[in-house]
Amino acid sequence: MIHAESLPADLPLTERIVRAMPDLTPAQQRMAAFVLENTFRAATMRIDEFANAVGVSLATVNRFARALGFDGYPQCRAAMVRGFEATLAPIESLRTSKAQASASADVMAASLAQAMENLDWTRRSLDAGTCERAVDAILHAHRIYVVGLGASGYLAGLLHHGLDPYCENVQAVVGAGGSTHAARQLFKLREGDLVIALAFPRYVSDTITLCRRLRGRGVPVLVLTDSPTSPLAPLGDIVIFVRSKPRLSSNSEASVLAMIDALCDAVAQRAKHAVDRATELTDFLLPWLDSASLAPVGSASAVAQVAPNPAAASRVAPGNQDRKDKAS
Repeated sequence: MIHAESLPADLPLTERIVRAMPDLTPAQQRMAAFVLENTFRAATMRIDEFANAVGVSLATVNRFARALGFDGYPQCRAAMVRGFEATLAPIESLRTSKAQASASADVMAASLAQAMENLDWTRRSLDAGTCERAVDAILHAHRIYVVGLGASGYLAGLLHHGLDPYCENVQAVVGAGGSTHAARQLFKLREGDLVIALAFPRYVSDTITLCRRLRGRGVPVLVLTDSPTSPLAPLGDIVIFVRSKPRLSSNSEASVLAMIDALCDAVAQRAKHAVDRATELTDFLLPWLDSASLAPVGSASAVAQVAPNPAAASRVAPGNQDRKDKAS
């Protein structure tokens, strides 16, 4: 028989459960099986949620925790959370926020304030040399592949859209066809090409794997990520950090979107023939653009001044009445 107090304090929870399983009661074994099969889900549960999910009392849950060598369920749950801290942080933030009554306007204002804080940190952290190297790499690359998976796929698509007018060959690898299809596309790259990779919490491991496979192939990688602790950061030849600290979600994209705009602006500023290309592209796209939005500033008021006024028509001067009748 294994006594819970004899188990090492640093023993992983799963091994702790396996060792204690033979001595657990049927109800405790049911809880143990639930934790082993649903560790992440169990880690997100309060004691009452866990008890309801397994169909036991709160007291039984605490006895289960003590049977594993913990003082109670809070310590047991902390062991479940270990290793999931970053993943669970948004869930805990949302849980805490929902416990506090807040007006929608206050929640939105707080989110905007967080975005402004992220933007300010990102702006102050810009390194001039890194920015120049990033723009140089983009403008001198033969081919550019923008890689983003998960939520970063949408960001990668916007970066591709922003660079496309100024780069002859830029493509987005955003997960259509799966990661193996992305790998097939990146396999074509050679020295002189460029990969721009985006990854933010919660990082998609396939993005990391794809960039790691590029090491040693002579293809430089420009990385956009949130911090030096990002698993993508060490894989970049050029790394631009964009703070994306969220309030209630796993990541705040506002600052990343702003950085994408900023990077595309810098490329446009340096690109040869940027004005000519922008003019030609706009001319080509005219049939698809809303004509009202293309009117010069002030033209709306001018149109209003010359537009027929039904009320004024009834007040036509007598001398002009014949001309009006003939014209009609």
